[in-house]
Amino acid sequence: MDFNADHFTLFGLPRSFRIDASTLDRRYREIAAQVHPDKYVQAGDAERRLSLQWATRVNEAYQTLKASLSRAQYLLQLAGHDVGAENNTAMPTEFLMEQMEWREAVAEARAAREQGELEQLHHRVKQRMNDRYEQLAELLDDQQDYPVAADRVRRLMFLEKLLFDIDDAMAALEA
Repeated sequence: MDFNADHFTLFGLPRSFRIDASTLDRRYREIAAQVHPDKYVQAGDAERRLSLQWATRVNEAYQTLKASLSRAQYLLQLAGHDVGAENNTAMPTEFLMEQMEWREAVAEARAAREQGELEQLHHRVKQRMNDRYEQLAELLDDQQDYPVAADRVRRLMFLEKLLFDIDDAMAALEA
């Protein structure tokens, strides 16, 4: 195995947003079993250290590819396009207005202790995200339109945070 290989190469997958999750899981288990530090307990210090480095590398690569948002960010990075989430926070007004409306709806449902409304919001946001991920797959895999894909990733970061906040509100009501 090449320590400098990208995550896709490490798992023998094509460099693509659309990946077969079961193949990724299977390849992860196979490689993780090969490099697991427990297999090197009796080995020398250098081999144990290398095993630990490989195990860490394999785990990080798996976590990156497993999650759609981080996989998209990684693909953009490989293509030389920074998402620019830290320094490019400009968003279209209609997108920001939509975000404000979503957040107000979450706050109102949480304050009114309306679990059903939070569940509906969760479903609607999740559906919106699924649609956006399909668009992202087309942008990354089919069109290689990296600047637009980077914009869509930034938008998805907002939606992921919103979904987290909805889940947090539902958990607070259940507690």
